[in-house]
This record gives sequence, C-alpha cells and structure tokens, in this order.
Amino acid sequence: ATKPDSHDICFIPDGNTRGWLADKVGAEQGEILDRSGSVIGSHDGALAFTIGQRKGINVGFPTDDGKPRFVLEIRPKTNEVVVGPREALALGELAGSKFSWAGRDPVASGIIAEPTDVFDCHVQIRAHADPVPALARLAPDAAGVLELVITPAEPIIGVSPGQTAVLYVGTRVLGQCTIARTVSAVAALA
Repeated sequence: ATKPDSHDICFIPDGNTRGWLADKVGAEQGEILDRSGSVIGSHDGALAFTIGQRKGINVGFPTDDGKPRFVLEIRPKTNEVVVGPREALALGELAGSKFSWAGRDPVASGIIAEPTDVFDCHVQIRAHADPVPALARLAPDAAGVLELVITPAEPIIGVSPGQTAVLYVGTRVLGQCTIARTVSAVAALA
C-alpha cells in the first residue's frame, strides 16, 4: 500500500480486497449514487469500497467536467455508495461520542475553565499523518449525548467514521475519539 491511491490491506496477499470480502461476508449488488441521490451505476458490495477511493467505481459515463469521481460516503444499511468530486472529500468538522482523555481532562489540566469551552489543539487522524491545528470542544449531539467536536484549521481530506482522531496540546496527547460523524468543509462554513 505504497501508492497514494492504494487501498490494499496487508492480510490480503493477492490484493483482491473485493474478492476476499465477497468470499468472507458475501456480496450484494447495490447502487452508486451521485451527491443529488441520482442512481448513476451499480456495484457488487458496498463493503468493498473505502472513503476517498477513485479506482474501481463502476459508472459507465464521465462527469460533465471530465474529472474523476471519488467515494464520498458508504451506506452499509442500504448498500449504497455515494460518489462525487475530490473537493467534496474535504471535511471541516468531525465528532465522536466515544472519547477519552489521556490522564487529566482539559478542565483539570487548566486548558479550559468549563467543560464546553473551545480550546486550541492539534488533531492527527492517520498514524503517519502530521497533526494539524484545530479547535475542539465538548457539545451535546442531536440526542443530547456529549461528543467531542473537532474543527481543523484547514479541511482534512478523506476521513471516515470509525477512524480515530487524536488530540495533542504541544507534545502531550490530550485524548482521542472514534469519529462518528463528519461535516463537509462547505457545510461547516455555512
């Protein structure tokens, strides 16, 4: 998995992720949608896709502007895959309700005065990615459950629910969350 477009998995030696998944969990045909919800193609199993994937999207015609399509969203419950332009992968906010602090929480550490105060930090999404400046805060989600909301200073590309976001203050690991939801950079600016 050394190429930027690579979505290879180390324990699948022949690189045939779709075949491995079809063999292990089955494959069910589903729809490929554009961002407006129009059906533009089909696939043999949503589980074989990853956010940000460009290759292997079965759509029989090019976009109006000739640019490639990327996987923006995977909907396992409905077996749908949503595709669109690369810039739609840019995220301006991410949040997770399963968060934990490494040691003392931000209030006990003196980083903030109140649990819902906004604080400066850095966020790292991938093991080998550089941490990027961000603002973070605790806020209730739509169901009233407290979640850690992270707003990067610059949009982050290709983040998926289920990934881990690690927060740093200086060189100290402050805490982490499992990303449960994301907001596109365009929507976050609105």
